[in-house]
Amino acid sequence: MSNEKIKVRVTETRQFMEVVVLNKRAERIEVVLGEGAHSVRCALTPTRTGAAYVGSVMGREMVYERSREQVQADIDKLNPAVHKSSRH
Repeated sequence: MSNEKIKVRVTETRQFMEVVVLNKRAERIEVVLGEGAHSVRCALTPTRTGAAYVGSVMGREMVYERSREQVQADIDKLNPAVHKSSRH
């Protein structure tokens, strides 16, 4: 199974970094930076406006530049059965 990867922007350097997604929900995205013993987990949460996700690791802020609606659409696209099964 292939791990999902997303690109986040480190606000301090404005550079993009690819991170592995551990858990993806509209209200929170958990990612891991690095590999092995040097890996660090980070939780990205939506901004107040819902326009992006932000998180901080080791004092550095990271931004995932997708809206809450876009992330939910991605989740629904990957696994439509989960969303449809909750309807009555």
